[in-house]
Amino acid sequence: MTSSYPYTPTTLRTTVKPRPWVPFKPHEGHVKVPPLPFKPRSDDLLGTYNISTHIIPAANPRVTPNIPVPEPPRSSKRTERDIKNVGLELMEQQVRLGEDGYSGVTDERLLWNCVNRYVKKDQEVKVRTKGITLFLVHATGFPKEIWETHLCYLLAACGVIDEIWSWESVQHGDSALLNRHNLSGSFDWTDNARDIVNFLINYMPEEVETSSLPIQLHRVPASVGESREKSGFSSRTLVVAGHSFGGCSVSLAALHFPALFSSMILLDAMIDTYQEFTWEHTQYLVGATLPRRDQWPSREDALRSFKSSPMFSAWHPDVLRLYVDFGLYEDESGCVRLKTPPIHEALVLANPRASRETWELMEKLDENIELLWVLPGKPSQDVTMLVEVRKQRAWRRPANSSNVIFKSSSHFIPQESPEELARVMADFLNRKYDISTEKSKL
Repeated sequence: MTSSYPYTPTTLRTTVKPRPWVPFKPHEGHVKVPPLPFKPRSDDLLGTYNISTHIIPAANPRVTPNIPVPEPPRSSKRTERDIKNVGLELMEQQVRLGEDGYSGVTDERLLWNCVNRYVKKDQEVKVRTKGITLFLVHATGFPKEIWETHLCYLLAACGVIDEIWSWESVQHGDSALLNRHNLSGSFDWTDNARDIVNFLINYMPEEVETSSLPIQLHRVPASVGESREKSGFSSRTLVVAGHSFGGCSVSLAALHFPALFSSMILLDAMIDTYQEFTWEHTQYLVGATLPRRDQWPSREDALRSFKSSPMFSAWHPDVLRLYVDFGLYEDESGCVRLKTPPIHEALVLANPRASRETWELMEKLDENIELLWVLPGKPSQDVTMLVEVRKQRAWRRPANSSNVIFKSSSHFIPQESPEELARVMADFLNRKYDISTEKSKL
């Protein structure tokens, strides 16, 4: 069951001053391309869409300096006050880095982003000019494959999506495995936005090809990148769905490069003023993430453990299986570990400055980009505490915007309600892009 928030004017403000966009700088010298940390996949989606994984160099330089990764606390037996204090300590460290201006230190170590591509198998099908390309950006803690249950429902209802790309931040999933020796003890969400723009402008192929692509995507000619910055894609209509941290990242990217984006579906995107109650909630999330368990004897043991958790037990079972299959890897001891280390998940949560900057800028987002906000409505402490923030967030850019509340979901919308989300997104795409609804319905 869904509903929506009526227009709610902004009363929440913040005094943060948005920083200027940091331009890209080419990596100097020979770039050694790492191999994928696994064998290429041989499965598909619905028997119709081929799956492949690709890598690109991340944006250079990084916004934050290269500092040692802090040691996470070992004990998980702590009071709520202890958890908040640990979270506050890490958050204050990240704030100090910003106040110090990063001491002029520039981090130019080479990092990599992984991205999954899903494309129609049938090479005889003519790809439409300016057809729909869907770009997916995950929330904190999840691999790029977390969307696949949702995609199966969506593609069954909206089969005219020509191509899908699923993004992965540098410290998540397979990207984390590639970057494990080069990740810093600081992270700014701005770099995820910059990495996304780097991919969209410099590496996303010009045409939708049904044939295979190389593992390391080729950089497009400079003239093509310059044209994209000014006028968008010549052969694609880009639709973005971003969840939480991912929703904020793509919003920041769209604020600086609006021509790339046609529409955005923001799934409880973390775009906040960080008033006192929001800041305290984030402290708890950071503190609770740091000592999180990250190793199990086997995937089946991990699955049983997750099923006993109140958070994971609320997920659609197919999504939880994806998380076990693609969010874990087998280490040298034969056990399985989280690909995304808890300390790096906590570091993402601990630095919400870009979230506040995006709030400040959001009212200026190009009105040609249609926004659909998908917001949680399932009764919980989180939903109750942040309801006013979500109301105002959904109308921060009022023009060409709408929102829908999922009564069945907490913040984890793609994980808990993949079928309902697919239905809403299919309806949105069918309406906006005048797609025939003759395809099978959910």
